[in-house]
Amino acid sequence: MSVLAIVLAPRERIAAQSGGDAGAGVRVPDDFSFVYSADGTVVTQVGRTAASLLPKADRVIVVLADADVSWHRIKVPKAPPAKLRAALMGILEETLLDDEGALHLVLAPGGQPGRTGWVAVTHKPWLTAVLTALETAGTDVEKVVPASAPVAQPMGHFYVDESGDGNQGSVYLVFARKEGVNCVNLDGALAKGLVVGAGELARWTATPASAPHAERWLGSRVAVLTEAERAMLACRGATNLRQYELAPHHRGMRALREVGRRFMLPEWRAVRWGLAGLLAMQLVGLNAYAWHQERALERRREAMNETLRAAFPGVRTVLDAPLQMQRETDRARSLAGRAGEGDFESLLGAAAAAWPDGAGPAPTVRYEPGKLTLAAPGWGEVQVKQLRERLAAAGLAAEFAEGRVVVTRRAGSR
Repeated sequence: MSVLAIVLAPRERIAAQSGGDAGAGVRVPDDFSFVYSADGTVVTQVGRTAASLLPKADRVIVVLADADVSWHRIKVPKAPPAKLRAALMGILEETLLDDEGALHLVLAPGGQPGRTGWVAVTHKPWLTAVLTALETAGTDVEKVVPASAPVAQPMGHFYVDESGDGNQGSVYLVFARKEGVNCVNLDGALAKGLVVGAGELARWTATPASAPHAERWLGSRVAVLTEAERAMLACRGATNLRQYELAPHHRGMRALREVGRRFMLPEWRAVRWGLAGLLAMQLVGLNAYAWHQERALERRREAMNETLRAAFPGVRTVLDAPLQMQRETDRARSLAGRAGEGDFESLLGAAAAAWPDGAGPAPTVRYEPGKLTLAAPGWGEVQVKQLRERLAAAGLAAEFAEGRVVVTRRAGSR
């Protein structure tokens, strides 16, 4: 799965802005530094380009500079997710100097209500502007991660400041430990105090440009780690700052695309082949079953046709065996002088046998093929119900409307 890490340069601080114009604090860069990895691990390409020209990747992750994320250890409040941000702001409002609207707070993973946890804080308007610029250019950002975070085992990384401010060329140390994350200049007195006691527990890395200076300052060897490699490592971090108001839209579609991307990974190849084989077997099985059922229906139709020809030799062409058989049977009954189930005599006899108790004779009688209409003036619900129940036992139906009873043979009854 390919990964594109967009490495943001440190945000300009108010002190570095000409005239103290606060609007410059949310200025979006014209182009972005990026690190592309075809497999999400090994660096494939490094460059800097406009947002619209960034490489396409399965996952796009923004990496914030160490100086743009501050970490605060607090006792996590017991608040529902919808009110968690407000609760965090209430706890940290005296610690943070900026206004509430200028801050974006995210509880780090593992923070449980009532227990101690870490809160990451960054500049909200600036990050919002960057994300808007990237997505307007067609780059869909999945996560926003800090370059470093508090860890149990101390980790130090040395780099040369290339921001272009007054400290350009100075070597800096980012030191992460369980007490927090600090970014300090090696020329200051604070740097030595940070590493006292770290000893062999700490892991030290440095960019190629800062490695000689870092080894002299530390008095021991350090592993070389390029900023591109460090960005790839940061992409694996658990803390995602794209939450709350900055959460991406269309989470359902994003989750669906994520499942699809994972399903196409090489380790899922056997599952894909298995599902394809199962689908092919199902299609073959369904076709075979449909063919078998069609053959069975054909045999039944042939049997019915043979029965029709045997019972009525005069029928030469068979189009609808059941219907033709019923017609031939009715014709033969008529020729024999026998009344059918829907004839006048049969319906009238059934109606007479089911006539309600105490009801007088019908003033008028009218017959249409399969339907007998009897006048029933003044009948009540009891009489209608009694007639219906008695006729139902004989397979007949009775409908009462406007003082008339219509007797017919029930559909499907023979």
